[in-house]
Amino acid sequence: MQIYITNSLSKQKEIFKPIDPNHVTMYACGPTVYDRPHLGNARAAVVYDVLFRFLQSVYKKVTYARNITDVDDKIIAACLSSGVAFKELTERTTAQYHEDMQALNCLEPTHEPRATEYIPQMIEMIQALIEKGHAYEVEGHVLFSVGSFSEYGKLSNRSREEMIAGARVEVAPFKKDPADFVLWKPSAEEEFAFGFDSPWGRGRPGWHIECSAMTRAILGDSFDIHGGGADLMFPHHENEIAQSECSSDHNHFANYWVHNGFLMVDGEKMSKSLGNFKTVKEVLDEGEEGCVIRCFYLTTHYRKPIDFNQKAIEDATKTIAKFRRALAGFEGVAPADAEFQSYLADDLNTPLYLAKMHEYASWYLRDGNAQAQLKLASACKLIGLDLKQKEMVIPEEVRNLAEQRNKARLEKNWQLADELRAKITALGFEVMDGKSSDDVGVVKLAK
Repeated sequence: MQIYITNSLSKQKEIFKPIDPNHVTMYACGPTVYDRPHLGNARAAVVYDVLFRFLQSVYKKVTYARNITDVDDKIIAACLSSGVAFKELTERTTAQYHEDMQALNCLEPTHEPRATEYIPQMIEMIQALIEKGHAYEVEGHVLFSVGSFSEYGKLSNRSREEMIAGARVEVAPFKKDPADFVLWKPSAEEEFAFGFDSPWGRGRPGWHIECSAMTRAILGDSFDIHGGGADLMFPHHENEIAQSECSSDHNHFANYWVHNGFLMVDGEKMSKSLGNFKTVKEVLDEGEEGCVIRCFYLTTHYRKPIDFNQKAIEDATKTIAKFRRALAGFEGVAPADAEFQSYLADDLNTPLYLAKMHEYASWYLRDGNAQAQLKLASACKLIGLDLKQKEMVIPEEVRNLAEQRNKARLEKNWQLADELRAKITALGFEVMDGKSSDDVGVVKLAK
């Protein structure tokens, strides 16, 4: 099967050719565990989970690594402000991340390295960079010398001025170049408990070197796919390329760079720094199902921004309800389907994928075609839409009222339909209607 991926490095859609045709290797940047993941963080997890599932359906072996950043300035700041022990905070937050990703039906990656477990490998890589003239030590810091790498900026295609501004670099008199970035930083006295011993004193690694050391240890000097959010392209991924390629004479790092778009709220990127975020846990606690959130993410192509709003969630809820009706009673085996694989093979075209799922669902609901139902079941399985996941139990009284209301709508008895809707609402539920007869009367718990 010919697979196409948009490579951020070339800015083009390319034919995917793995280094080993029998073994695909991929890495995606995971969470920094100082707080629960918000919906923007979770979008990336779902995107790379779908890619992982798809590649597993095509290749004999797929190794997927997704890291846990458990040493970082944000974590230290959270510990100092709350008085919570470092290990306690990172363990708790990691468990919360796992819980939320499980609710979205994300598979566990093949490897989940934690940064604190790879400090020796980071120190070794930094030492190699110093020896090769790509890094220097000053005042307890070790900095990467951007000027030593002629290809710096090849991923983001930014000018020098844009790179300095975009990196929000720390102004420091000891830097040889304002664009130089930190590989190792010293611990202040109050931070000693969060530090590690090194040839340069007590301190901690810079964020960028963590991923470079972990990918090399797990996937080798060169691997197939590196994924992450679009906001990581610069400086994080740009810096990863620089330090990885410069630390080894035969390190080509990642062949394909894949970046997912932002999750937007009112035209702005959802982020903790802007305070416009919702955590996955909050949305689940409001009554939304994990499969609805997952479906919402897949309605927009992964490279494009997606706007989080109530209508989008309601539309995803209707979609899941329709698929459930079409798959009610299905108990067969659903093997991978070549048609649906072909949509994912075209740069993970999930909007077209879902559109075709709607067609098969409508076909089954209209004619009871068994092949259409099998197609739909296969499609759900391939992208991880678990329709049995935490399905809400709706009381029989509410179901009967909904059926009566559907009948009233079909008979165009709008007054009776409104009266029945009011009764359903009074029982603590709400009704959402779609545009077609397949999509009427979806009932869900009211907030």
